Amino acid sequence: MKVSKLGLFTAMLLSGSMAIAQGTADDYRRAYSLREKYSANNVYYANVTPQWIENTHGFWYVRNTPEGRIYVAVNADKKDRTELFDHQKLAIALSQASKKEIKPGTLSLERLSVNKSLDTLRFVFNNQQWMYVVQSNQLTNEGTLPIPPTPRHWMEVDDEKTAAPISSPDGKYMAFIKNDNIYVKEIATGKEKQLSLDGTLGNYYSAYLRWSPDSKKVASCKIRPVEKRYVYYVESSPVDQLQPKLHKQEYAKPGDELPFKVPCIYEVETGRSVIPATDLFAQQYDVSAPEWNNDSRAVTFEYNQRGHQVYRVLELSTENGSVRPLVEETSDKYVNYTRRFRHDLPDGKHMIWMSERDNWNHLYMYDRSTAKPIQQITRGEWYVREVLRVDEANRQIYFSANGVQPNEDPYLIRYYRIGFNGKGLTCLTPEEGMHKAWFSQDMNYLVDVYSMVDKAPVAVLRSAKDGKIVMPLETADISKLVAEGWKAPEVFVAKGRDGKTDMWGLIVRPSNFDPTKKYPVIEYIYQGPGDQYVPKTFIPYNWYMTSLAELGFIVVMVDGMSTSFRSREFENVCYKNLKDAGLPDHMAWIKAATQKYPYMDIDRVGIYGCSAGGQESTSAVLLHPEFYKAAYSACGCHDNRMDKIWWNELWLGYPVGDAYKEGSNVENAHLLSRPLMLVVGEMDDNVDPASTMQVVNALIKANKDFELVVIPGAHHTMGENFGEHKRYDFFVRHLLNATPPKWEDVNLK
Repeated sequence: MKVSKLGLFTAMLLSGSMAIAQGTADDYRRAYSLREKYSANNVYYANVTPQWIENTHGFWYVRNTPEGRIYVAVNADKKDRTELFDHQKLAIALSQASKKEIKPGTLSLERLSVNKSLDTLRFVFNNQQWMYVVQSNQLTNEGTLPIPPTPRHWMEVDDEKTAAPISSPDGKYMAFIKNDNIYVKEIATGKEKQLSLDGTLGNYYSAYLRWSPDSKKVASCKIRPVEKRYVYYVESSPVDQLQPKLHKQEYAKPGDELPFKVPCIYEVETGRSVIPATDLFAQQYDVSAPEWNNDSRAVTFEYNQRGHQVYRVLELSTENGSVRPLVEETSDKYVNYTRRFRHDLPDGKHMIWMSERDNWNHLYMYDRSTAKPIQQITRGEWYVREVLRVDEANRQIYFSANGVQPNEDPYLIRYYRIGFNGKGLTCLTPEEGMHKAWFSQDMNYLVDVYSMVDKAPVAVLRSAKDGKIVMPLETADISKLVAEGWKAPEVFVAKGRDGKTDMWGLIVRPSNFDPTKKYPVIEYIYQGPGDQYVPKTFIPYNWYMTSLAELGFIVVMVDGMSTSFRSREFENVCYKNLKDAGLPDHMAWIKAATQKYPYMDIDRVGIYGCSAGGQESTSAVLLHPEFYKAAYSACGCHDNRMDKIWWNELWLGYPVGDAYKEGSNVENAHLLSRPLMLVVGEMDDNVDPASTMQVVNALIKANKDFELVVIPGAHHTMGENFGEHKRYDFFVRHLLNATPPKWEDVNLK
């Protein structure tokens, strides 16, 4: 069979063996230049973040104009907007005081607070605290900003050993911890009284004490601590010394022992103790601090069972020490306690509770006396996201939710109001888009900012009664962005693995996109329970997708099954199955996209991600090498037995079982048949760096070829600038089949 030269050239081009003008030095320079070209600074009248002024109908925000930043005040009742102060005068005053030239349009007042009359401002500038009286143009330096205390690392568990003494509501007593026990002191006489006698170093009372409303009793949890696990890090290149440093961090992992807590009550006058039986909270993941009921006759606390298949709200009686459940959530998989919401009504008889029991996240009214729901307040195939306010006086609930509106992206959030009786559901933000709202203290007004990935932000003032627009505020101007060549990503919808459920994702193309060319596909992945990850709001520059596409790729991202905010069933795919990572849905979605767009090359698909995405991208090439042809994986939690306790026990269960091992990239490393680049920050304080190094070890033992990049001094990272350049080169090499340009030829600034 005879093949023409033109036909042979065309075939080579379409096969990807010849990539014209893709992955060149010019492509790299253009890719990096987009950070500035597509900067948020090129979008005007956006980023409205209102701050309501005390208990008023006034608020202020910053207008980002072509001339600079302008602080404005809005009076919702009068529907007017004025400059908050004379920017020229304040700029001159600050320039003189700080001995730095400050232009009016560049004023950046941190921690700004405004009084009701709008005549006095307090803010931080140049690490100094200032007070500014607007009418008199008087600026006062109130001193250097105090150094904030070093916060506890988020992996550290509070031992509850230290807290300030707490006074009783009637002001007669002070309660405190001494020698691991509960004491009270009579304020008038200074006389101390020891209430508990059995506190010890290994079984002590929490310093977070709580007085009963009638000042007659003190509640606390008795805590039996456990030996803690620590992760150690070697900082190879510290900035302040030549020799490396050893760091130590508390880090509980799946299966580790946890503290055991018992809520206890002591009567001040008699010393009588109320110590309950622990049958209803015996297998603890966590027990919350006791909270007094209004009548001082009981405390309420919450119990999260280890393995997360039972969650209870419990009530401990002060009269007989009995414990009874007020709410009990159970599941054969997991109760997603991260979504919990509880509001106790002041009548002492009812509570509002959030639950996924009907496959969707909804609100219920509970009767405390019967411990049963008497009313499902919200209902339908949609998802309550956040309760903003329970208006007890008017028996209304203000909340956000997604999926209420049919025939649109089910992840878009809107704001609603509904009665306690489940009637009168009112949408307060009706326009299509991803909404963010800020309500006035009295819930009369809200500022609503909404956008979509392909629609610029709009900000309006609304009535919180019916959602009607009271006053337009801003409509973002993206003309400069468009002039620089910006194009919106495409929202793409296709069926998942089951052939019937819609999966929503994004497609990002290079600015010089040519539909006659063939483009490899790169998937950016961060998938899993706990959230949904595909952007829904307007983002001028997407750090994970925009520049990478510019090298000659089409970059995609999709939320598959096992992510959140659809239905419980949709998310539960993850249970004891994190290795699934939604990849069957992702592959079906990408196949559908390539069928619609033939310029997307289904035979050259790469994948990359960080953290859970680092684990998932490696899993993709280990378990689905027929589809994914190369992976870049940063700081991956490659073996869930090595990772943080809360994330993994929630989704993979307790005790640690086969599901942990089956999903381990260490165990599956011998399956590697595709190019893989592993990246890790040596100081990663989120995922134990040993997770990556154990994959490395397994790959070496299996005689597998791979690339490893270690970033000195880096914490949890995608790779920082160095790693980003390595990622670009990796995919240019393995998907474009091209030799990346020399780094010095890219001439990055």
